[in-house]
Amino acid sequence: MPVRAIRGATRLTADDPAEMTDAVVELVEAMLERNDLDRDALISVVFTATPDLVCMFPAAAARGAGLGDVPLICAQEIAVPGALSRVVRVLAHAEIDRPRSQISHVYLRGAEVLRQDLAQ
Repeated sequence: MPVRAIRGATRLTADDPAEMTDAVVELVEAMLERNDLDRDALISVVFTATPDLVCMFPAAAARGAGLGDVPLICAQEIAVPGALSRVVRVLAHAEIDRPRSQISHVYLRGAEVLRQDLAQ
């Protein structure tokens, strides 16, 4: 089975644990649904958060989407002047039997501006 990477991002309105949880769960579930995947297909997931998001780890929020047995890790996004604020990005690796060109990358809550070429 081929391994593919799936990109995604979401934007929060505030550095708030409840909003972080809601946004990350929504993003992960949308990534799975749009790519017709179940959680067992996930190999690992990397989360990054912009430096203004410190209320909790996005990976902890992702456990609310049922990813407790998937290897997860978080990192801080580079603080580039003028970059979009309050953004959580995701790079998920999954076993998926479709060409790279048919992978659906998911950008929500205003994060669509990050990759207009990929956002659907």
